[in-house]
Amino acid sequence: MPARRKARKRALDVLFEADLRDLPVDEVLQAYIKRLEQPRPEHLGYAIGLIEGVNAHLDRIDELIASYAEGWTLDRMPVVDRNLARIAVYELLYVDEIDDAVAITEAVELARQMSTDDSPRFLNGMLARIAEFTTH
Repeated sequence: MPARRKARKRALDVLFEADLRDLPVDEVLQAYIKRLEQPRPEHLGYAIGLIEGVNAHLDRIDELIASYAEGWTLDRMPVVDRNLARIAVYELLYVDEIDDAVAITEAVELARQMSTDDSPRFLNGMLARIAEFTTH
């Protein structure tokens, strides 16, 4: 698995736990880091950047997801999908070195591995609409 995909998976783990347990993201992140064995993985810095970035821009990210998730509210979305979407939207808006297509593909691939059969198609469509909106 490529390093950035591993980083996204770690970011998903932390964001998923914080969301599911209704805990502050930074608290879950600190506990997660403490549990990691030494030496820590090289991609951990990117994962932490994703987690902190999503947390810092959560209102704007969730606003976009809610606007473009046709037929779904944030609360009705599977927790995995909601947090994969948050990571991808953060990358679309705030991480210039990641191409939009890569951010979308990575979210879709993780959804394929970790979520429902409908999730990859749902995320792909929603994220493509957000990418189109944010580049115009």
